[in-house]
Amino acid sequence: QVQLAESGGGLVQSGGSLGLSCAASGRTISDHVMAWFRQAPGKERELVGRSWLGGTTVYADSVKGRFTISRDNAANTVYLQMNSLKPEDTAVYYCAARDVYAREYRYWGQGTQVTVSS
Repeated sequence: QVQLAESGGGLVQSGGSLGLSCAASGRTISDHVMAWFRQAPGKERELVGRSWLGGTTVYADSVKGRFTISRDNAANTVYLQMNSLKPEDTAVYYCAARDVYAREYRYWGQGTQVTVSS
């Protein structure tokens, strides 16, 4: 089992920056693909980006060039740095983890609200 806890959400003005953290416990994140998802009101949950075991990252087109995912395996923590934020980035952001060979993300955090004002 992996327990995930996000932190760092809040209110920021358009064009600003915000950093989220996802602290894991129970098992090491070095064995897991880590990802950030988000869900805006009335919309489906969408993948923001993922970090593979070696640190390679992939991002949704909507955030590419503005968001950066990083992981600190020693601290068992994953980060999401968000720059040049837009009102459409407003959502609840979730951290998730899956085993390398799993198809689904089995472990989820409780989510943290990010609100970008125009």
